[in-house]
This record gives sequence, C-alpha cells and structure tokens, in this order.
Amino acid sequence: MQHIRVEQRGRVTRIELARPEVLNAINAAMHEELEQAFNAFAADPEQWICVVTGAGRAFCAGSDLKSVVAEGYKSYPAHGYAGLIERFDCDKPIIAAVNGLALGGGFELALACDIIIAAESAGFGLPEPLVGAVALGGGVHRLARQIGLKQAMGMILASRRVDAREGERLGFVTEVVPDGDLEAAVERWVAAILKGAPLSIRASKQAVLRGLDEPSLAAALANQSRYPAFGTWFNSADAAEGPRAFAEKRAPEWQGR
Repeated sequence: MQHIRVEQRGRVTRIELARPEVLNAINAAMHEELEQAFNAFAADPEQWICVVTGAGRAFCAGSDLKSVVAEGYKSYPAHGYAGLIERFDCDKPIIAAVNGLALGGGFELALACDIIIAAESAGFGLPEPLVGAVALGGGVHRLARQIGLKQAMGMILASRRVDAREGERLGFVTEVVPDGDLEAAVERWVAAILKGAPLSIRASKQAVLRGLDEPSLAAALANQSRYPAFGTWFNSADAAEGPRAFAEKRAPEWQGR
C-alpha cells in the first residue's frame, strides 16, 4: 500500500497513516487503503486487536483539502470515512494511539476507536466550519455522545481545539502519557486486553454500543442476550476454558472460538 503501513504483531494489527509530509491528511487513495486494511483485520480470526496511529508528528490532520480542490469530493468507502466511521459490525477492540494533531476527519477517526491513548503533545479539534465544511464523518454525533451536549457544542461551533489533558478531562481521551512513552502505554493496554477472552471482549463491546441505542436500561438488560456476539461467546470453547482454568489454578489458554 502507498499511503498506509499495515503490520501484524502476534494478535495485533497495526495500521499507520503514512503521509507525514501532509500531516497524514487523507486523500481518496488513502480512504480505500484504510477500508481494505480494516476489512482484512475484521475478517481475520487470528487478529484480535487493532492499533491505529500516524507517522511523523501528527496522527491525522483530516481530509487532504488540496486533493479535494484538485479532484473534487469522492464518495467514501463502504464503511465510511477512513474505512472506519460507519463500521458498526466490527466488535474487535480498536485503539487510537494519537501521537500529535488529530483534527477534523483525523479526530473523527480517533473518536470511532474504542480507546484513545494520547501523547501529551496531541491536540484535538473539529475545525471544519473554518473551511466552510461540517464534521459529518461522525464528529458532531460521536463527540456529543461521548462528552455531553454543551461541551461538544463549544468545541464544534467555535472550532475549539483542546490538548490531550483537556481531552482526558472531557472524557474522550482514555489516557495521556509523555510523548516518549506512547508506544509503551499502547503495549500495556494491548497486553491487558489480551489477558481477557477475545470473544468475551467482543461481546462486551457489542453490548455497550448496542445498549446505548436501546430506549432504556431495562430494554438493554432484556435484549443483551439477543445480540449476536453474546451467542458466539456463550457457546464458545473459551467460555468453558475460563472457569476450568480458574478451578485448576492456571492461566487460561484462549482460542478465540
């Protein structure tokens, strides 16, 4: 691939946006490459976690506006902006390792991930109104859901940029670490997630996200056993392996099935 780098490390797929000369701004070709990379991750039963990051000093500055001017707006891939924004059927955990600026579509990409680990130098914002655009890649919707209406309106309407510490205070950043510690922090989170049964992790993620769409807590509790990932987990070998390993006082050996 020309605009991203994809690497598999054990159970982990690492996707790196690789246009550092333009702060990893996303053009039409990168959209398609990201779609392909996320498709491959989602379909591979041996890959349990995905880490998304950027090359150089930025995570992603959003859309490549120069390419938009030159080529016009292109339709997004099947799963939306960056191949992830509308990927509602992937229950595997996805971590954003934000190493610098995450603006516009780059912030929307991070918001679509399950966990955001940010370097202290990271910055976040939706500056679309400043260039006559609207953050319709999930930004206006996910931000309001994740930090509340008034704080989201402040960021969206005033194109307000916040640093990593404020992002953590607002609630959309999971952890902030010194710039030099970002990779180690991500590895720590990956190791912690890998201790759990992968099908349990996926059933948990699906229950959280689908439960938020239920009309009430009572409905979420009533319907959670009907979610697809619940049945996959409940009938899995791993669901039996966990209690067995506990009783035998040994570490479980997860198979992901």
